[in-house]
Amino acid sequence: MARKKLTPIQMGFIVLLWIFIVAYILLYSPEITPTVIISIIMSGIIVFIPIYKAFKK
Repeated sequence: MARKKLTPIQMGFIVLLWIFIVAYILLYSPEITPTVIISIIMSGIIVFIPIYKAFKK
């Protein structure tokens, strides 16, 4: 079954949600460790690569 394309509104909400979650983690985390930074980078890759591919089409 083919996957539906993401609309610009859906892409915007996904990006805003990711930014909100990252800001929450950075503001309320007791300490910023390398593990936290690597997790944020990996989650950014997981979020932004599909959005980039959908936006490019």
